[in-house]
Parts: sequence; C-alpha cells; structure tokens
Amino acid sequence: MKPKLFILSALVCSVLLSCKENNKTVKEEKKEVKIERKKPNTITYHFEKTKSWLEKSANDSTQFQIVSAINRIDAQNLKKLDSIVVPNDTKGDIAHYLPFPLQVPYLEDISKIIYFSYPTQTFGAYEYGELVYTGPTNMGREKDKTPTELFFTNWKAEETTSTFNDEWDLKWNFNIENKLGVGWHQYELPGYPASHSCLRLQESDAKKLYTWADEWVLQDDKNVKVKGTPVIVFGAYPFGQPKPWYQLVSSPNSLEISKSDIEKETQSHMNTILKEQKNRETVQGKK
Repeated sequence: MKPKLFILSALVCSVLLSCKENNKTVKEEKKEVKIERKKPNTITYHFEKTKSWLEKSANDSTQFQIVSAINRIDAQNLKKLDSIVVPNDTKGDIAHYLPFPLQVPYLEDISKIIYFSYPTQTFGAYEYGELVYTGPTNMGREKDKTPTELFFTNWKAEETTSTFNDEWDLKWNFNIENKLGVGWHQYELPGYPASHSCLRLQESDAKKLYTWADEWVLQDDKNVKVKGTPVIVFGAYPFGQPKPWYQLVSSPNSLEISKSDIEKETQSHMNTILKEQKNRETVQGKK
C-alpha cells in the first residue's frame, strides 16, 4: 500500500505544480502587453491661429495627428477653425496628450475593454490594463445623446448604410447596441458632439478598433451564444459651454481621467464583464 500512496501523492503534486505553472504562464502573458511610448519634455498648451500653424506644420503628419486629436476634429474641419489648441512640445506619442491613463491595474484580468468618455470626447482601449489604442471621438449631439452604460460589441461591417439616413455611408462600422443601432464608425469629426447617438471616429482609429474588437457569436437568429468586447460609455458633455479641451491652455491636467475614475466606471459591471469573458474563452476552447 505504501508504494501506491507514494505514487498517488506524486501524481497529486505533479498536477498541482502543473496548475501553478499554467497560472504563472497566464500571468506572464498578461505582463507581455507592454507598450513603450515616447514622452514629451513638457505637456502644456497654447492657442494658435489655425492658418499660421498650418503654414509651418501641415506637412508634418505626426504633428497634424496630435493636434487634430487634441481638438477632437478631422483634417478638413480643422482647417475651418480660426484658432486651435496646440501643445508646446509635439515630440511625444499621442497617448500622452489624451486623457486616458496608460495603465490601469484594476483591469489586469480583463483581456479587452473599450471606454468612450463623453466629457472629454475621447476613447481608450485596454488589454489586461494596458492602454493599446486611444484617440478622439465625436459622440451624440444634445438631442440625440449617446446612451451611457455597458455594452458589448455585436456585428460589424466594413461599410454599411446609416439607419437614420440612407445617403450616409459608414465605414468600419462596429455595432454596440443592436436595437438602437448605436455603434462606432468613421465619419466627419467637426470637433464637438454631432452624431445621431453613434460614436464617430477618424478612419485610422475606426479601422484599428474594427480589427481589434471581437464580434458576437450567435446561437441562432434570436439568441446570442457569445457576446463581444465590453464597451463602457460614461460621463456627460457640457453642452452650451466652451469646448472642454480649451481648458488645457490654462490647466493641462484638467481633462485627465484617473485610474480611480476608470475603476469607478467599471466596478458595477466587473462581474458581468468577467462572466462574459469566461464564456467566450470556454466556447473558443471547444473549437
């Protein structure tokens, strides 16, 4: 009997060690999501006449991308503005000029999640707590506000037609609310909330999120087997007041979204998010 007990004990230890090694591997994989970003020497801003800025910087694609993002606007509409907010140092990566935190330890167990901030008109996409994508957005106008809650991505299409106006072609559309027809897509960014509740993005950002986020998996025509990537839309835009990013000139940190802010917006949804994530992992594991 003793030899058998020894063999059984050895097997148990082997299984436990194997589990520990697997857990260690998972944690190590999460830590691998690390992005090195160049930080500017200073993050301060000033107002500048658009025409004069374009004369000296229009051919610098990196500067143009940063300034467009800071002003929450696309290239064509930026040219129409009298003045714009410009950073004093444009040598950093774009994430340093936008409000989402680069790391959020609270999210380390979530494989993918996207946030859209109404008051700052920006989005942030995270993998295991690491910011992987961020950029400007123009969300729902005052009479057609984008609903603020937890969503999950569902269907997507490289190009589709708006349900509000069949003359509007939407590129890189990813739906997050099927019945209301709310989703993100490429469309004009005039520099303020102007949509009919959708989340407008610059084309490069819309394409990145289109490729990165997960679609739902349907059981049949009426039932969802697996939900897509969690999306949290939060906050309120100060309609009727000056654009929030104008504050950056006098207070560079005024729009900052803190790690605790992200935790606050996520906490009540955490169980649901992890439950759906586990379901996706289980279903994918069976394939």
